[in-house]
Amino acid sequence: MNDDRPRLAGRRIVVGVTGSIATYKAVTLVRLLQQSGATVDVAMTRAATRFVTALTFESLTQRPAVTDLMALDADRRIAHVELAEAADAVVVAPATANAIAEMAVGLVRNPVTAIACAGRGRVVVAPAMDAGMWTHPATERNVETLRGFGYLVIEPGFGALASGLTGAGRLAEPATIVEAMERLFARSGDLEGLRIVVSAGGTREPLDPVRFIGNRSSGKMGVAIAEAARDRGASVTLIAGALSVASPGGVTVVEAPTAASMREAVLRSAPGADIVVMAAAVSDFAPSRASQRKIKRDGAPLRIDLVPNPDIIAEVAEMPAEVRPFLIGFAAETNDMEANATGKLRDKGLDLIVANEIGGPFDAIGSDENKVAVFGREGNLTDWPMLPKRQVAERLWDLIADRYRGQESSTDPSAPRGASRRS
Repeated sequence: MNDDRPRLAGRRIVVGVTGSIATYKAVTLVRLLQQSGATVDVAMTRAATRFVTALTFESLTQRPAVTDLMALDADRRIAHVELAEAADAVVVAPATANAIAEMAVGLVRNPVTAIACAGRGRVVVAPAMDAGMWTHPATERNVETLRGFGYLVIEPGFGALASGLTGAGRLAEPATIVEAMERLFARSGDLEGLRIVVSAGGTREPLDPVRFIGNRSSGKMGVAIAEAARDRGASVTLIAGALSVASPGGVTVVEAPTAASMREAVLRSAPGADIVVMAAAVSDFAPSRASQRKIKRDGAPLRIDLVPNPDIIAEVAEMPAEVRPFLIGFAAETNDMEANATGKLRDKGLDLIVANEIGGPFDAIGSDENKVAVFGREGNLTDWPMLPKRQVAERLWDLIADRYRGQESSTDPSAPRGASRRS
């Protein structure tokens, strides 16, 4: 595993900038977050634009800065709502006394407080104000309210202030804020010690030495899942079908271009795994017999007899409890996504299933982005927008790790591994 990887890789962070003399430090903060691997969007209050222009942040991020509460993005969607749904974290820096008060009572008069209020991810607040404001009982009460919401408050520093006074209220240094963000998303030990198998890509069922029956799967989603698991400390085996992207380093790669070879590889690896994620698009059918010679065109219709391929994921699900891994399947559907996905989850005995629609506006095949829904036995567990596949992978591992630990903790310590998963 590469310890030099960016610590915020795959994370999308919104930096909310409010009006303070410390606003200039937000420029450095954005740059440092980018250097740590994050995709950064910026939202600004009107007062903040009087200290640093939106163009400054747009030049750094190559993304539009949101300064108007009712602004639309390039897809004609309300920009602050889209950012709130997509962000893994919102960091308000600098956060003035007024911004803190608005967040504490749920006022959303500008894009910054609106995104913090509507956001699905973590919220980090880095205050900056005069010492008298910071120690005022109202501010102290509001800060405690934010902490009660689960917000992370990065205490301001002590020193010379814009008023000419000396005291507490200086915005924490950008490097300090980034370190706090990295700790917030620290995943180095998150999957430490776990053995994880991920299948990825499509399969190619040969017709003859040069032709095959296959599908459009690129393998990008499965590769992103394998990379994210690797970066969170797991020992990862990637069972690779046909991929349009390079296999990641730091994982064990097993080439499995056909359904038969993928079945062999999965059944060999699964009993020793803690978690198996079947993201590969395995062909449901294969030619009953492949020609040993190239099939020549002679003008006559060509008849190909297809036979069902083995149901690999069902075979893993039916393994004895002591060796059966925690099992996640994928479902790509053109219609009735929820019904089809939950039916597959139930019929095949899976722990979770990740579903997405194909062929429509959110078609993820071959794309760098994906819009998924994750279902457990109790129903839909997610409500995520279209996101980069690495970001989807990070969110999936957040969810999978929590579910896996929950099932493990509910198992009698003396019971064999996997017993809780079969209950």
